Amino acid sequence: MSLSSDATRAMRLSLAIGFVMLVLKMGAYVLTGSAAILGDAAESVVHVAAVMFATFSLGLLHKPADSDHPYGHSKIAFFSAGIEGGLIVVAALFIIYESVRRWFLHLPPANLDEGLALTALTIAINAALGTYLIRTGKRGGSLILESNGKHVLTDVWTSLGTLVGLGLVALTGWHGWDPIFGILMAANIIWTGYGLMRQSVGGLMDSADPKLDAALDAALRRETEKHGLKFHALRHRDAGEMHYVEVHLLFADDIMLRDAHRTATEIEHAVQASVDRPVLITTHLECQGDHDELHQHGEASDPNSKRA
Repeated sequence: MSLSSDATRAMRLSLAIGFVMLVLKMGAYVLTGSAAILGDAAESVVHVAAVMFATFSLGLLHKPADSDHPYGHSKIAFFSAGIEGGLIVVAALFIIYESVRRWFLHLPPANLDEGLALTALTIAINAALGTYLIRTGKRGGSLILESNGKHVLTDVWTSLGTLVGLGLVALTGWHGWDPIFGILMAANIIWTGYGLMRQSVGGLMDSADPKLDAALDAALRRETEKHGLKFHALRHRDAGEMHYVEVHLLFADDIMLRDAHRTATEIEHAVQASVDRPVLITTHLECQGDHDELHQHGEASDPNSKRA
């Protein structure tokens, strides 16, 4: 089975389980009237909405490149992560509001045994689902699946907080634990949502990836030295499920174009095989003899030029 079909199956599973979780949590809220459980249920509403958008994004992600989008549609992954992160933050703010409201109104939760049992069930299901989504996303290099998996795991932490809060209410009889844990869970959710939005903005703005940059630089140095060449002007950008890499290779003045092209292709393949993520390398072939004369003005004004 292909990675794209694995991702599609995983996303459909996430959506189906998301609806089941929503029903279970709303049922738990109706039974208990707990602020923490209501916040947990609100997070599930957001999760279902986010998964629906992510499912749409996943379909667009694998759409072939066309005349309007010559690099394909994989940047949608960053929009998906950003929207999911933003929705997570909105859910957290609602949890804080509801927790504070129930605190001031002195509204205690009820039917704690049933609420605790349903919450424990949602924790087990979501923990398994979140782990599966993240593993599938990493195996296929899918930011959409990874983001969705992280969202599911934030749901686990939310439910754990609910479980602890309700447990303390049951043990101590003080209902204040319920809104306190609701607020603590909301703070954790905001942190996760911020991380997803930051990742989204970084991808859309083509932020540099230091780890990938170091790996590409080391691989290019190794492969060019094998052929007695030099390289410069290395740059790369993350397009979601593919990293596009550009680099200039410097050859001897008397080399045949055919031979230079063959060597460049060998270097491209070797570098692609040496990094831990999908990359597409485009090499620009240059002669060492007149390189400086031809590019002295252009490179001086190019802040992204990297010489080697």
